[in-house]
Amino acid sequence: MVQKNKLIKHFIFISNYYSSPGIYFIFDPYKDLTQTMVLQEKLGIDERINEAFQPISNFWEGLILHEFFGTGIPTIIFLLVGGAAFFTLYFGFINIRGFGLSLRTVMGRYDGLDEKRKGSGEVSHFQALATAVSGTVGNGNIAGVAMAIAIGGPGATFWMILCGLLGMSSKFVECTLGVKYRDVGQDGTVYGGPMYYLSKGLKERGFEKLGKILAVIFAILCIGASFGGGNAAQSNQAALQMVDLFGLTGGSARTIVGVVMMVVVGIIIIGGIKRIASVTEKIVPFMAGMYVLACLYIIFSNLSFVDDAFAMIVNGAFSPTAAVGGFIGVLIQGFRRGAFSNEAGAGSASIAHSAVITSYPASEGLVALLEPFIDTVVICTMTALVIIIFNGDNTLFTYGNLVEGSSAVMVDGQQLEGAGLTSAAFAEYISFSGPFLAIAVVLFALSTMISWSYYGLQSWMYVFGKGKISDLTYKLLFLVFIVIGAAGDMSSVWAFSDAMILALVFPNMIGLFILFPKVKEELSKYVNAINSRN
Repeated sequence: MVQKNKLIKHFIFISNYYSSPGIYFIFDPYKDLTQTMVLQEKLGIDERINEAFQPISNFWEGLILHEFFGTGIPTIIFLLVGGAAFFTLYFGFINIRGFGLSLRTVMGRYDGLDEKRKGSGEVSHFQALATAVSGTVGNGNIAGVAMAIAIGGPGATFWMILCGLLGMSSKFVECTLGVKYRDVGQDGTVYGGPMYYLSKGLKERGFEKLGKILAVIFAILCIGASFGGGNAAQSNQAALQMVDLFGLTGGSARTIVGVVMMVVVGIIIIGGIKRIASVTEKIVPFMAGMYVLACLYIIFSNLSFVDDAFAMIVNGAFSPTAAVGGFIGVLIQGFRRGAFSNEAGAGSASIAHSAVITSYPASEGLVALLEPFIDTVVICTMTALVIIIFNGDNTLFTYGNLVEGSSAVMVDGQQLEGAGLTSAAFAEYISFSGPFLAIAVVLFALSTMISWSYYGLQSWMYVFGKGKISDLTYKLLFLVFIVIGAAGDMSSVWAFSDAMILALVFPNMIGLFILFPKVKEELSKYVNAINSRN
């Protein structure tokens, strides 16, 4: 008999892993069809968490991002962009003509107006802005932009910028309403955001029942968004950077990093909005400044290519290739990433802005319109330029040519995704950028998680009531999602996070369409007060 190993191939069937330990089922017809069971090494904690989380992510993404009557564009995009465009026109391009006034307000030029009227609140204009910016400036700017460019090509940048410019008007409307309809407790604690202007504002307009329903829906969705975009997506990229930076291996490496971040965030969020504000007003300007300086260094070092990069952005926006999904695909990627990054139209930032010390709601609305500009128009664009300069004319990878089942591209034989792609672009021009960007990603992640923990807690208390037990329950759940996000794959975590952030647009935008006349009244009051002072 000829030796078996020279004549046959064994038929090996490996079972899906459903329990611990996993099992290999090896079928050998030359062994009396007997079945040998070999113990499989247990899956790591990272893989187990991801397997449990991925079906939830896929379901939620499909539900929220359904197409609008076969157009190929999600309904949510029409609502988001249409609302922002309407507010821009209605308020006479407040995003442009109100820019100077917003800068003067945030610098404290008109604080004396509030002192005369003894405006309530907990934090300054700058602190409120820093807290809200920390909730928007995060890994959406680093990982999210890289994802958009890899999938949609340079043209996605154009639509991100447009989303940011239009979003300034939406942010102005929702943050003005947030201050106008906030609640102030007996101890001075402020409770605000869409939950309050949807319930109180719509009641004023004769839609009491609708307002209550929308408020509860928003609050529930905001809790989910705090677990997703404000938490899991951030810890995911931070964990990936830490694992890569320190060369950590094993099936539980990202989980361990997540646990460390959970402890750090847990210590900070116990202090509430005042501690959050004190932390973010120091961290945000520093980390954003350092990141912007690094981007500017790379951009100016390659100044001769910048005009080509912008040409690629414009051409790619209106004449994209099929590889990046055509016009519709590029548009969706741009607006999707822009909306995730600046959250304009989602209403979440109004929760932080509601805590400002002011007696003029429109003053904080004007301050808030700076956020999409800082976050998307400036920082996201810089990130996009760095990646486009890095790739040149499809020199290192082809836009839209993704590794199957992911948003990753192959660069020099290495699979790069999200912040990994941005990191590679930085490393090409700044030799020590690896540790710097890893630290930046972690700081961005921490600041975003801290701010979003406040957003989620406000929503949680609106639904489940205020109290120490309610407070602690939410914070424990929030901390658990830090670990889930760190362990999960980028594709599933970000799909869930995108959908959770965008879901907020549905109830919030309905309220904005009903209440925007109130914003015009408040803007007139603030402008008149300034003119009277002068």
